[in-house]
Amino acid sequence: MPSTATPTATFVERREAISTSTTAGRERRQFANSHDHLSADASELATAIDQYKLQHRRRFINFEEMLSIMKSLGYHK
Repeated sequence: MPSTATPTATFVERREAISTSTTAGRERRQFANSHDHLSADASELATAIDQYKLQHRRRFINFEEMLSIMKSLGYHK
């Protein structure tokens, strides 16, 4: 009777390869890195959001955080 056991797969540690790649240190962003095509007001908001995310170590922000950033720039309803 033939054996039905399958050979065990070897575990491949892929995280090590990522940390040594040329993209190490680059962070995935919620919005585009370039603000060149934006109006002055939109560029100011984008810069404020980027600063907030860096300061709070956040990759993505929620609506409450975006509203607090907008209010810090002087937005009011």
